[in-house]
Amino acid sequence: MRTKSFTGMTCSIAGALEAVSDRWGFLILRDMLLGLTRYDAFQTSSGIPAQTLANRLKHLEAYGLIERCRYQDKPPRDEYLLTEKGRDLAAVITALREWGDRWDAHGSPEGAPVVLTNSRTGNEARLALIDTQTGAVVPMNAAKPIEGPGADPLTRFRLGSAPPAKDS
Repeated sequence: MRTKSFTGMTCSIAGALEAVSDRWGFLILRDMLLGLTRYDAFQTSSGIPAQTLANRLKHLEAYGLIERCRYQDKPPRDEYLLTEKGRDLAAVITALREWGDRWDAHGSPEGAPVVLTNSRTGNEARLALIDTQTGAVVPMNAAKPIEGPGADPLTRFRLGSAPPAKDS
């Protein structure tokens, strides 16, 4: 059952969730970031039902995260490629993977099923917050959310800087 749409909510997280659609959308994006591009590969990788896969691919395409490209005319066959917007979700997918690895959400007693490495050194790589002015790594406990230029009354409420809006 689909939940209520987040369209119109002034929240970047809600908008991102709306674009990805659901857990299947995240798994399709995971597969694409790992190099899979074809319908049958997505089904094999995740076990996603055919109609669900078709719907999610259409949704991801409508939100500009992927594009469909014909690779064969007879019979017609398409593959799906990440757009720049879709590739930018790599950090989100990586953050979910790192959380799952840390808290053993992967279900493997042997450890993490995928390890991200630096292709130049072979060393394991991890996500980090970076100060945009200095380039220095910012520890998570030093990161502070503040009101941005697009903040609405509910955003101010979430940040603790305003009472909740009357119509919320």
